[in-house]
Amino acid sequence: MIRLGAGAGFAGDRIDPAVDLARRGELDYLVFECLGERTVAAGQLRRLTDPRSGYDPLLEARMRAVLPAVEPGRTRIVTNSGAANPLAAGRAVAAVARGLGRPTKVAVVTGDDALEAVRRLDPVVWETGEPLSRCDDELVSANAYLGADGIRQALATGADVVVTGRVADPALYLGPLLHEYAWADDDWPRLAAGTVVGHLLECAGQLTGGYFADPVTKPVAGMARLGFPFADVRPDGTATLGKLAESGGRLDVRTCTEQLLYEVDQPRAYLTPDVVADFSGVSFRETGTDRVEVGGARGEPRPDELKVTLGFRGGWLGEGQISYAGPRARERAELAAEIVRERLVAVHGLEADAIGVELVGTGAAFRGLAPASDPLEVRLRVTARTTDAVRAEAVGWEVESLYTNGPAGGGGARKGTQQTLVVRSCLVPRDLVAPTVTVMED
Repeated sequence: MIRLGAGAGFAGDRIDPAVDLARRGELDYLVFECLGERTVAAGQLRRLTDPRSGYDPLLEARMRAVLPAVEPGRTRIVTNSGAANPLAAGRAVAAVARGLGRPTKVAVVTGDDALEAVRRLDPVVWETGEPLSRCDDELVSANAYLGADGIRQALATGADVVVTGRVADPALYLGPLLHEYAWADDDWPRLAAGTVVGHLLECAGQLTGGYFADPVTKPVAGMARLGFPFADVRPDGTATLGKLAESGGRLDVRTCTEQLLYEVDQPRAYLTPDVVADFSGVSFRETGTDRVEVGGARGEPRPDELKVTLGFRGGWLGEGQISYAGPRARERAELAAEIVRERLVAVHGLEADAIGVELVGTGAAFRGLAPASDPLEVRLRVTARTTDAVRAEAVGWEVESLYTNGPAGGGGARKGTQQTLVVRSCLVPRDLVAPTVTVMED
């Protein structure tokens, strides 16, 4: 049996639960899933500014915490923290290992950079329905969702740590299973079973009650010390999910069912680069405290095309926030919004339709789908997208100026400006991209 542990479920996840797993979990593999479309875009922006950056900012901190905790020669680490710059991430891991005096072989999986391929192919962009060549925005990045094969190749080198860029989230867990059990590339039932395990583990604390929790209807104990899950996977792909004793959270059929359906559009056809997984027959059975057995996955041949995340220069985003409290808080916030909107157009030359206004606390999150409330306090948030940083800075400036220019009672102003990357998607034939493994030995 192979034990896979979830070390992270997103880029900003906690580190201490992963250290606990590394120390007490008797893991074969510790997996850090730290990459989403938003974080790829953020990485691409950093890399445009500094070619040495672009990987997960917490990568070094995670490695400094975890490498001393894992058992040498026993627990191997797999992560997609390479984000937009996997090679730089690999060098960073090697540097951390040297600093710890810990000999570590690092293998880096690249090949997800599909920029030149999509420029040649000119695919249809999903969000616009038009060929890429008709997009007015400047394309600066294209990252294909690779599958598990590159990770399998990297592990075959004997690497202690495998760093990837954009791979499908379940592939981080499927790769070690392919390496350990030598599953065939067309063994669709086992590939689907491994994909189910990866999908369940990929968000870490969500499986052990994090996103599940509600203090009234679905209580979860010990959330401040929430434990991350692991899976004992057998050669046929069936698995037993668990979490460490004395860690917080809960792991049962209900938490597993919610995570199984997380971000799933068609349960009978969950598309990944490795297999089309059918979740409809998956079953869970509790076998003990915080122990759940999972099986029943089915699979069909993998798609002929791969999804690609496209990044376009999106100009600048300016933001300003301020709070109003007490009688007529909403009316004063609405007046403040009118003042800021008028000045951004008349004084700073922004387009009216580029300005967004939210009254947080009045039902703004429901986008008009629920009645607006009349709160005792409300926070005004004004945003605008512009082509230059100067006009973006004007947004926060104008919100902050409400302090003395009214309406009455504004406080807690905050402002910010950031360069943005617009994220869109397309498909490319899978034979246009392929993984490459680079080994960095200490």
